[in-house]
Amino acid sequence: MRDKGLVSISILGIDPGIGVTGFSVLDEDAAGSLSFLRSGDIRTDALAPFSERLKKIFDQILEVIDSDHPSAVALEDTFLGKNVKSTLKLGQARGAAILAAAVRGLPVYEYTPTAVKMAVAGYGGADKMQVQQMVSRFLHLKQSLTEHQADAAAVAICHAHSARFQRQIDLSSTRVNGGGTLNPEARTRTRKAAQR
Repeated sequence: MRDKGLVSISILGIDPGIGVTGFSVLDEDAAGSLSFLRSGDIRTDALAPFSERLKKIFDQILEVIDSDHPSAVALEDTFLGKNVKSTLKLGQARGAAILAAAVRGLPVYEYTPTAVKMAVAGYGGADKMQVQQMVSRFLHLKQSLTEHQADAAAVAICHAHSARFQRQIDLSSTRVNGGGTLNPEARTRTRKAAQR
């Protein structure tokens, strides 16, 4: 159950990539229901200088933030791939997206790929197709999302679930402690448990 003082919020999910960065914006109402607002793909020119490709990601994420006014940004945490060069480029694309959020003063939340898959498919080993199908079903979408847009929506869904769980814990600890809150160490342990 959602705190009565909370109003509708929007979450910007981002699936960063140097070639294609997907984004999805979801709205969470006061009852905790999620609805799909919009999504898109930011495509960069493979022949453009790398710095220009990063700038395009940064600029277009800023445009999305400025037009949709999200309350939070969610991304998948980095994982070490087999191709080190690709992993480094992915990290730089993530950095451009995270910097755009920071420039606008938005909190950024990161979730492991397993946590994201668990949130939407109930199974940490779900493949891309299963994630796409479950995101469409979860958000009652009639249109199909691209792989990158679906991944962005999935991480936004994961954040909504995690944030709701954290609010419930905060509310419970306030009741138990007579108005107190969890100490920082307990809050960190709780967040890590919610992201597993």
